[in-house]
Amino acid sequence: MTDRTSAPHLIRSADDVHALLARFGSQSRRTRGVILLALGGIFMDAYDFSSLAFGITAIKEQFGLDGFTTGLVNAAIMIGAVVGALAGGVLVDRFGRYKLFMADMVFFVVAAIGCALAPNAAVLIAFRFVMGLGVGLDLPVAMAFLAEFSKLAGRGSRSQRVNAWSPAWYIATGFGYLVVLAVFLLLPHDQHTILWRIVVGFGAVPALAVLIARRRYLAESPQWLADQGDLRGAVDVMRSHHGLDVALAPDARTGARRDTGHWRNIAELFSRRYRLRTIATLSVSVFSTIGYNAVAYGTPLIISLLFLQSEMVTIVSALVINLGFGAAGGILSVVAVNRVGARRLTLIGFAVQTASLGCLALVGVPTSAVVVVALAMLAAFVFAQSFGPGANLMSYATLSYPTRLRGVGVGFNQAVQRTFSILSLLFFPVLTAALSTNVFWLLACAPLAGVIAIAAIRWDPTGKDVDGEDAAAGRAAPALVREA
Repeated sequence: MTDRTSAPHLIRSADDVHALLARFGSQSRRTRGVILLALGGIFMDAYDFSSLAFGITAIKEQFGLDGFTTGLVNAAIMIGAVVGALAGGVLVDRFGRYKLFMADMVFFVVAAIGCALAPNAAVLIAFRFVMGLGVGLDLPVAMAFLAEFSKLAGRGSRSQRVNAWSPAWYIATGFGYLVVLAVFLLLPHDQHTILWRIVVGFGAVPALAVLIARRRYLAESPQWLADQGDLRGAVDVMRSHHGLDVALAPDARTGARRDTGHWRNIAELFSRRYRLRTIATLSVSVFSTIGYNAVAYGTPLIISLLFLQSEMVTIVSALVINLGFGAAGGILSVVAVNRVGARRLTLIGFAVQTASLGCLALVGVPTSAVVVVALAMLAAFVFAQSFGPGANLMSYATLSYPTRLRGVGVGFNQAVQRTFSILSLLFFPVLTAALSTNVFWLLACAPLAGVIAIAAIRWDPTGKDVDGEDAAAGRAAPALVREA
C-alpha cells in the first residue's frame, strides 16, 4: 500500500509509471470493475465461439451441408479472428485500449443477430466472420487491461489476472450449454430445429450489457498513456482508478513518445531479445489449439457421433465438462501460477492431455460402462487445458513483452493460433468421418510436441518485469552509440 501521510510519488517519465504500477498495481475498488469488464469481453468471446457447437448437426441437416462446408461454418469465426487479431494487435498499441475496447462489442451485437436470422449457410458464414473480427479485436485489448491494471507480483498479480481469462472462458462456455439445455427443455420437440438460432442470437444480450457498462466504468491504460507522452492523463487515471497518490513532477518529460502501433513491430517479436519467448509463446498456442478446437468445440460431435449418445446426454455431458472441469482447472491456474509458474503448469497440462487422448484412442467406440471412462478422459483433457496450456498461452503472449509491444504480441500470437484453429475445425469433421476414434492418436501428437517444445525452452513469463527490462535496454542503447 502507498503511505497516504507521505508526499505523493512524483511522475517524471513513462518509466516511473511502469515502475510504480509494477510495484503497487491498484489500490482502488474501481479497478475491479475494469478487470470484470475485461473478463466480460472474454466471456463474450467464449460464448460466441462455442454457441454453435451443439447446433452444428442441425445446421448441417437444415442447409444440406457436406463435411467441408460444415467445417467452414465452424471455422468462419476463426478466419475473422485472424484478421481481427492482426489488425487489433497493431491498433490497440497505436490508438489505445479504451477506444478499441468500446468498438469491438458492436461486432458481437450485430453478428449475433445476423447469425440467428441467417437464411442460408453463406449468410451464416459471413456473420460468423464478422463475429470473429470482434473476437480478434477484443482479446489483445482485454489482455492489455488485465496486465496493465495489475501489479507485478503477489496477490492480484498480472499472472493471476491474465490467467483469470481461463475460468472466464469455461464459465462462458458452460453458460452457453445452460442456455442450450434451457431452450432444449422449453421448446416443443418439433421446434428444436431453431434451437441453435435462439442460442446464437441470445449472445447479443450480454454483449449489449457489457458495452453499456464499459462506457460507464472504463478508463484508458495509464501505461499506454505514458508511452504516448501523456503523463498528465496517466497520473489522472492512476489517481482515479488505481487509488495511488501520485503527482506530475514539474520537470516531467511530457510529450516524449515511444514507438508503438506499427506493423514493423511484429518483426521485433523475433529480435534477439524476444525470439525464444516468441517461439515458446507460439508453441504453447499452436500445440494447445489443435487438440482443444477438435475436442472442446467438437465435444457434442464426439459424444453424439463417436460415443453414440442421445441429445440429452450430449448436452449435459458438455455442460458438466466445461462448467465443472474447465472452470475448476482455470481457477486452479489462477491460484497456482504465482507459486508454480506458467511454464511448469503448461508442461503438466500438455502431459495430461497426451495421456487422456491416448486413452480415448485405446478405448475406441465405448460401450456400456466404458462410456463413463471415455467421458472422464474428455473431462481430464479439458481440465488440463484450462489450468495448463489454455490458461498460460495468454500469460506467455501478454507478459513476455513490454507495454509498447503487448498488443502486437497478443494479436500476432492470436492470429497464428486462430490459423491453426481454422485447420483444426475444417478437417476434424473430415478426419472423424474417415478415422472414427483413431483420430485421437493423431490429436495426441500436438500436446506431445508441446511437452517437447516447452521443456526445451526455459522461458517463464511469471513475475518478469519486462517494462523495466525494456527501459534498461533503452538507456543502454544511447550509451553504446556514444562509446562507438
